[in-house]
Order: sequence, then C-alpha cells, then structure tokens
Amino acid sequence: MPDVISLVRALDGVARTATLRERGLSDHRIADAVRRGALSRVRRGWVALPSADTELVEAARAGVVLTCVTQARRLGLWVLAEPRPHVAAPGHAGHVASAVGHVHWAAPVVPRHPDALVDPVENVLAVAASCLPHEEALAVWESALRQGMVDIREMRRLDLGPAARALCDEADPYADSGLESFAVPRLRWLGLPLRRQVWIAGHRVDLLIGERLAFQIDGGHHVGAQREEDIAHDVALGLLGYRVIRVGYRTIVDDWASVQERIMRAIAQGWHRA
Repeated sequence: MPDVISLVRALDGVARTATLRERGLSDHRIADAVRRGALSRVRRGWVALPSADTELVEAARAGVVLTCVTQARRLGLWVLAEPRPHVAAPGHAGHVASAVGHVHWAAPVVPRHPDALVDPVENVLAVAASCLPHEEALAVWESALRQGMVDIREMRRLDLGPAARALCDEADPYADSGLESFAVPRLRWLGLPLRRQVWIAGHRVDLLIGERLAFQIDGGHHVGAQREEDIAHDVALGLLGYRVIRVGYRTIVDDWASVQERIMRAIAQGWHRA
C-alpha cells in the first residue's frame, strides 16, 4: 500500500483526495493522517502537508491556479513587478474572493488538469500577453524563450489571442535580459539598426545601435569583479572606435526619458556612425 505522506509529497505537498484514492489510499487512511496532524484539510476534497508551499495551499483553498506574473516568477522568468498574486479560475467557478488577487477568467490555451495548482508555461505566456503592458509581457516571453521553456513554433500553433500572436512575431530568443526587451521597442522609432548580443572585444554588447554605439545595461549583479570586467570591456570598445552608453536597471525602469535623451544626443553627434 502506498505511504500517504510520500504520495502527497510527490504531488508537491498539496493533493486532491480523489487523486489519492485513485492511487490506492482509502478515505480512512487519509482521515487518519489528518487526525494525526500529518495532513491538514485545505478545503473539501483537498489536503496538504504542514510544510507545503503556502502559495499552492492558498490556490487550492480558493479553487484557482497560479498564472501570469505569479507563476512566471515561480518559474524563474524575468518579472518586473508583482503587486498582488495573479490566478486563473475556471468559468464555472462562480465567485472567487477578491482577496485571492487578480483573477483571470479566460479559457486556457492548454487544458488544465483538475490536480493543477499552477499553469503550464504556455498558459502563463498567453495570459501575460493580454494582462501586462506590452514591454513587460515581451520581457516575460523572451525570458521563457531564452531559457528554453517554450518553443516559439509550438506557441504559434496554439489558439492565441491577438496580443500573444503579436508577441510570437516580436519575441527574440537571444535577448539576454528583460531590460533589453524594454529598450529595443522604445528605440525602433530611430530607424537605425538595433542588434542584440553582438560579440565585440571578447564580450557581448547588449545592444549595438547603428554601427558604433554600444548600449550596455547593468543588472543587479554588475558589482565587484563583474564591474571591473565591464569597465575593462568599455575601454576595449573605445580603443576599437566604439562609443559606450552604460545604464543601470533602475534608470531603465524608472527614468527612461533620461536614457532616451542621452541616446538621442549621442546619435545627433554621430556616435552611431563608423
């Protein structure tokens, strides 16, 4: 006979009692585990280990699945902000308490199993496309492509909405960070070539504008030895005739106007030309 704790643990610590019965556990054994405190009843038809992931427990309690930016964060995708949880509910779920977070009601592009408490990555991307501002959604999509979590050809075969279809055409699997996903769309109006991740002087340049303007974006890890390496690369670029504009995470996110002004002034002086 299967061990009740091991089985629930294998199901990520939160499980439907119907699934446990299908796996060979009797109602008596489940109730006994609850009585001993080895399991807790989350709601009717669901139990959890005391050590279970609290986000999964709350999803089971509310009858929803984690999706959009919440599940994107859990998957390790690039997410700018998540002020409250984003969840998905089936159309027949009736009332879902607003305290759960932001509730998405749209039908999933990939069916959700009754045991699921998190959305598959395809659903996460489809929901994010219609929920987030375009640049933030693009960053999430490009993060998933970069990490090999999804194939863009498979995404195109799904029944996607207009926003997701547009991202299928725009998303670049070679983008190195979410911040690049912000910068490129904002600079297209310049009408100049914008090449990502160009290998120059032994290192990658985040974005090459025109022929000679290197636009470098520093994330939170650009400190210490990494910072020294970045400075040395900037010098090497300068010796090869490139001009460098280097900005940080917060400047891109919170003060894009100043970034754009710097780039415009550099282009006006011909920094982008060989």
